[in-house]
Amino acid sequence: MIEIVDYGMGNLRSVQKAFERLGHEARFCSDPSRLAEAEKIVLPGVGAFRDAVAELKRLRLDDPIREHVAADKPFLGICLGLQLLFDVDYEDGRWEGLGIVPGEVVRFDVDPLLEVPHMGWNHVEREPGVRLLDGVPPDAYFYFVHSYYVVPQDESVVAGWTEHGTRFASMIARGNLFATQFHPEKSQRVGLRLLENFAAI
Repeated sequence: MIEIVDYGMGNLRSVQKAFERLGHEARFCSDPSRLAEAEKIVLPGVGAFRDAVAELKRLRLDDPIREHVAADKPFLGICLGLQLLFDVDYEDGRWEGLGIVPGEVVRFDVDPLLEVPHMGWNHVEREPGVRLLDGVPPDAYFYFVHSYYVVPQDESVVAGWTEHGTRFASMIARGNLFATQFHPEKSQRVGLRLLENFAAI
């Protein structure tokens, strides 16, 4: 069973529909005790970092997520769900994240001719041996919508890089922890292959 963390922020239904299309059962979860027993967790998200962290803590979902990752159970963060894993974010202030991956979340500071948010299809330059990208063509493009990006302290966790005025980490992997800045559920065939690979872990 795949538990999709429901904290009131994110494209929950589109993520669920993508897994259902692949024949995998996925359900929404806002119960910390049920999340603590999850086999696989997906943390999606759109919106403000500070609001998301506040809701995760209010619903007492933060500790089950940390414990799940610490146990090396399969975990997938999507978009804001990637950023929330980090120590600190600087969107309208300074906000503490879940502290699972050392590093910070910063806003694009790029040429004014480049649009922010970074929105649309872009290439992901992958590192070798990324299990989630098995069967995905090296020249594949994924769908992005974001104004902030992650800066890991240890670049060994970076599984993919993307260019938008600067080269930024667009995917991370550490054991059975995976997270993407792009939206696999909106990335058509290649995104579905990534989700299939996650479900198969």
